[in-house]
Amino acid sequence: MAICRIINLQNEREWAAQGHWLQERGNPGSADVEASVREILANVREKGDEALVGYTRKFDCADFSAPIRLSEQEIALGAASVASEDREVIAQACSNIRTFHEEQKEKTWLQTRADGSILGQMVNPLPRAGLYVPGGKGGNTPLVSSLLMSAIPALVAGVPEIAVCTPPRADGTVNPVILAAAHLLDIHEVYRVGGAWAIAAMAYGTQSIAPVDIIAGPGNLFVTTAKRLVQGRVGIDMIAGPSEVCVIADSSANPRWLAADLLSQAEHDPLASAICIVLDPLMAKALAQELEEQCAKLPRTAIATASLRDWGAIVVVPSLNDALGVANQIAPEHLELCIRSPWETLPYIKNAGAVFMGHNSPEPVGDYFAGPNHVLPTLGTARFSSALSVQTFCKKTSIIATSRNFMRDNREAIARLARLEGLEAHALSVEVRN
Repeated sequence: MAICRIINLQNEREWAAQGHWLQERGNPGSADVEASVREILANVREKGDEALVGYTRKFDCADFSAPIRLSEQEIALGAASVASEDREVIAQACSNIRTFHEEQKEKTWLQTRADGSILGQMVNPLPRAGLYVPGGKGGNTPLVSSLLMSAIPALVAGVPEIAVCTPPRADGTVNPVILAAAHLLDIHEVYRVGGAWAIAAMAYGTQSIAPVDIIAGPGNLFVTTAKRLVQGRVGIDMIAGPSEVCVIADSSANPRWLAADLLSQAEHDPLASAICIVLDPLMAKALAQELEEQCAKLPRTAIATASLRDWGAIVVVPSLNDALGVANQIAPEHLELCIRSPWETLPYIKNAGAVFMGHNSPEPVGDYFAGPNHVLPTLGTARFSSALSVQTFCKKTSIIATSRNFMRDNREAIARLARLEGLEAHALSVEVRN
């Protein structure tokens, strides 16, 4: 039995029926989870720090006690304890990520009309951002890349206040690698609190944590549900689902490399999805064999096996055009073009969070180091949404300064439009200025 399903399509149109199983992928138990999260939100809103300490003792550190916020000295000491080689590679990643995001900055602009009117758009950073950084396996596998990818766009946008929440380890400390990244980025607000209660604290505020204007950063199902429920009171980056990759491969691809790329996503989570679209049944057979051999050697074999079995696939199509059509229907978080001419193909990609071009651009390069953001739309939402960016941390305000001449020339048209909607006072507001 193959390690994942192999699907043969005659054309791209068949994917709608053959790929229906992928639509079922999502977050199980959402009703029960939502009830639990609503209780957590209400408890934190009512009891503040007391609730944060209680939840942290229950789930992360049995003897946890205040203060919740780390001092600047604690951040600096934690950062200094990290090996210099590790600090150096974090700094290199920071530089690449910052350089990329600097290109995203937008400026305030004004437009002067011939009649003397001035119209424009003012761009301002949000006053305060809250960033959630998962601890990973009790704080032993810190997701430092998540901090870099959330914090650097906020810093480039000019956000003056940035608060970081991350769960403590069993001994109450925060993994020093996360502190090293925070120290390098000159972030002084780091709180030892995680889970849905951290999201509640950032949304509503507690005695220790001031409320924020936007919350960004990935998390588990409880964290994601909390973000969805507080959206509206605060902004959020996106509702993220499990990770996913789709690879298009022609005969120039190396099955060993393809298998490694698919497994780099499958090892994330049993709900992660790894799909490869190939143009040759022989490639499908070779890839299936490589997947089986490589998966058996991974530390996370059980996770990767479940991911491939339930949400993975090797899809065989007759042409590159069909492969592109299927990929656009999937609208994956990550799309790899492991083909001879990726640049010629790029214009035909309509739905993808990020596109990795050619055989030497595996997805982990984007996850950690290249520069583009790795917080990307999942579960098909790349059809209508984009990566986290500098714009996520900005707001745009329209500027309208119409002149007396503009009012004279357009008064009648504006009033007529207002009366079409039955809004007489709107019309009179314009007509009174004669």
